[in-house]
This record gives sequence, structure tokens and C-alpha cells, in this order.
Amino acid sequence: MKKIKHHLTEELLMGYAAGTLPEAFNLVVATHISMCDECRAALAEYEAVGGEVMMGGDPIDLAEDALAATIALIENGNVGKPIVAPKPKVSGLFPTPLQEYVNGDLDAVKWRKIGGGVSQMILNTSKEATVRLLHIPAGTAVPDHGHHGTELTLVLQGAFVDETDRFGVGDVEVANEDLNHTPVAEEGMDCICLAATDAPLKFNSLMPRIAQKFVRI
Repeated sequence: MKKIKHHLTEELLMGYAAGTLPEAFNLVVATHISMCDECRAALAEYEAVGGEVMMGGDPIDLAEDALAATIALIENGNVGKPIVAPKPKVSGLFPTPLQEYVNGDLDAVKWRKIGGGVSQMILNTSKEATVRLLHIPAGTAVPDHGHHGTELTLVLQGAFVDETDRFGVGDVEVANEDLNHTPVAEEGMDCICLAATDAPLKFNSLMPRIAQKFVRI
């Protein structure tokens, strides 16, 4: 694997360590960390600091019904699937955290075409954000778009380029409301990405806007 150039932000690493990110973002972060020695080391530092802060704090009594309330949340399906602890990628295309959501590797993905040759599989997570696998044929452009919130895009195979830079395997692009771009899959190999959003994308042309509600992106 080539050296990873684009990493997670400090805010994402701290949010992951503190458990404050949406489940969809947690999955992208955990998957990237499984591929990236640099971010895995940084996460360990944040977790160590968080542990020291907790150890130094005053104890707080739990409510008498805390256990019952937690069990009720689990039984009602209101607790997101736990993220597998990140560890170095060993074999297969998908790191362990992602395999847990797909129930396998690339051959287990159930692709659904969404237009322009692009396919997706939406993964089951809590409602605060959504996460999907994207298959973009080599040389294909994703419709130009902006963002109503934050979008995290992690490259698992191939590469894409946009107005900001090139993103290869292991790279993660953090896009926000300031970015309008047209990602294009690099020639030579189809691009497979893991992408999470906490708000709908802001497409600039009519046809993608019409299809948007059907493909949930």
C-alpha cells in the first residue's frame, strides 16, 4: 500500500475516543484507523488522555434504574452496533470493522445501481448519519455537489481526484459546507469508497436532485 496522505482530523479522532460521533462516522474512522499507523497512534494518545481525565474525576452515582433503562434501549434497538476495536489490516479488501457490517468482504456486498454506472450499498447504522459503500467505475465522475453537513469518504480500492487533490487507498477526504467538488474515479481500476454523511448532499444539477430521495444520498 502506498503511503497514506490524507488523514482524519483531530476533531474526528477526539470524537471517536470520547464516543460522541454518530455510528456511521465511527465506522469510517475505525476503518481508516485499521489502515493507518499514524492515526492509530494518535488515537491511542487521545484515549490515554481521556482515561487520565476519567480517573481524576469525582465518582458519580448512577440512577437506580440505570441498568434497566440501558437494557430497554438495547432490546428496543436504540443502541448502535458496537464498533470493533481498530487493528492493522491483515487480509482481504475490507478491514475488520467494515467486514463486521458487511458480513464478509467485497464478494458479500449487495450492490444497487444508482445511475451513471455508480452502485452503492447502504449499511445499517443509527439514524444520526448514514454510511454507504460506493462502487465508481474507472474514469467515471460523480455529479458535482456541495454539502449541507459533513461527508467522510475513505478510499478502499483505486483512487479518485477532485478540485482539492488525489485520494488513494487509505486516504480520507473530510468535506464540509465550504466544498463543492466533482470527484472522478482514476483510470485503471474501479474506485470503491466508504462514505458517511450527516446531511443530504447538495447536487448542482437537476437529475441527481430528482433521484436523490430514491437513493438516499
